Amino acid sequence: MRVDMISKEYPPEIYGGAGVHVDELVAALRKSIDVQVRAFGAQRAEAGTSSYLPPAELSGANAVLQALGTDLVMVDDIAGADLVHSHTWYANFAGHIASQLHGIPHVLTAHSLEPLRPWKAEQLGGGYAVSGGIEKLAYENAAAIIAVSAGMRADILRSYPQVDPDRVRVIHNGIDVQRWHPVTNEEFLAEIGMDRTRPSVVFVGRITRQKGLPYLLRAAELLPADVQLVLCAGAPDTPEIMAEVQEGVRHLQQVRDGVIWIERMLPRDQLSAILTAATAFVCPSVYEPLGIVNLEAMACGAAVVGTATGGIPEVVADGTTGRLVPIEQVQDGTGTPIDPDRFAADLARVLTEVVSDRELAARYGEAGRERATREFSWAAIADTTRALYAELMN
Repeated sequence: MRVDMISKEYPPEIYGGAGVHVDELVAALRKSIDVQVRAFGAQRAEAGTSSYLPPAELSGANAVLQALGTDLVMVDDIAGADLVHSHTWYANFAGHIASQLHGIPHVLTAHSLEPLRPWKAEQLGGGYAVSGGIEKLAYENAAAIIAVSAGMRADILRSYPQVDPDRVRVIHNGIDVQRWHPVTNEEFLAEIGMDRTRPSVVFVGRITRQKGLPYLLRAAELLPADVQLVLCAGAPDTPEIMAEVQEGVRHLQQVRDGVIWIERMLPRDQLSAILTAATAFVCPSVYEPLGIVNLEAMACGAAVVGTATGGIPEVVADGTTGRLVPIEQVQDGTGTPIDPDRFAADLARVLTEVVSDRELAARYGEAGRERATREFSWAAIADTTRALYAELMN
């Protein structure tokens, strides 16, 4: 069996959870089947991996047109595959066209949904309408859709009512607990100014509307004075959201100390050291299909405090591996809290409860690593994915 895996993100060009997912899934699947990776970006040295750039004629075009051009460049190379598997709308078009052109099944994994990310219009302009149309086309014609959580499956069926529910399967994201594990690096923590004698709250994520970082900055004002806030946050979607976060951090640093902002992408061992040292990891997202970063934090032994939305409740066991923060959201696709002040206050309240009892937080962290190991292994996810491939080819 040869499967062609299509993704915008693939090492070393990874900036979000979808790229992590593809990297881990490919590694697990290659132990038993032939997987050819076709990824956007500069050439890579990895065997069985091809890279593609937009046609030169589109170098100055809207980002959506560049993505579609890249898709078309790679479609002909998919000839000979038994099945094509795409990730995110960036690659869905290539998967759909390859399926039609070569007569093979198209499987796609849903990591997010364009109708539920209307803020992307800030980044893509009119291209957002195009990306949504491409996603709809792919979803309504795919042989199978993999949802990374039950919450995501419900969102797919609500967003695209023409999709046959039987074609939407839930296969969770996973974590490699051999690669993600507790790490002690006191020298690095001292270098970034993280004081191990103080309780700490850690955030890791891209600067995008869905991650809820502005709400966390508001909540942080309400935390006990001895609590540190460590923000590993970069890759802003737009200059506007970056400016909003910069102003929020600047204000927070004026009213309290212990606010650390790391904008650069950290290597795994350094990020693991931060997560291991955290009293609590926080995921304040207003939209999160699952959240691999929560699994990464759990694997490093951190208690996780996450918004009770999307797939987060399928990862964080409330009162066992961490806590869930209630949220009531506007039903317009933005995920905006109906009462932002209340959400920020609830976030601060739950975080305070966790960081104020470091023994309890440590127990949450121990239970989180055990849960990540037991229920979210990539080997099991690869087995389930491979079984789906075989079913579609029979």
